[in-house]
Amino acid sequence: MAKGELGRLYQDGETILRQGDAGDCMYVIQEGEADIIVEQGGKEIKVRTAGPGEIIGEMAIFEKEVRCASVRAAGPVRALTVDKRTFLTRVHEDPSLAFRIVQSMSQRIRELTAEIARLKGADIG
Repeated sequence: MAKGELGRLYQDGETILRQGDAGDCMYVIQEGEADIIVEQGGKEIKVRTAGPGEIIGEMAIFEKEVRCASVRAAGPVRALTVDKRTFLTRVHEDPSLAFRIVQSMSQRIRELTAEIARLKGADIG
């Protein structure tokens, strides 16, 4: 890592977080892209790709559940790890941070809902 750079560098194909693992932190992608993958019935389903500035794994900050998806580097990725304590401190300093995360989660839910509707429509035909 170059002097002054924060975060960890993940190589292409390296797992950043794994579905089924306990989570206690989230990640902010600083550079590169990462694929969000759900493993189901022995198959991997790519849900989407996250890029710079996006937060991944944030549900671990809010819930005491295992990770519901894996995230794998799609090329080199630099990601900053944010644990729950650091996150809560930052929200206390800047409450708008929590609002921005809720906005991001809301947008993802909207996109997934549209995708489910599209797939259900394809089944009808």
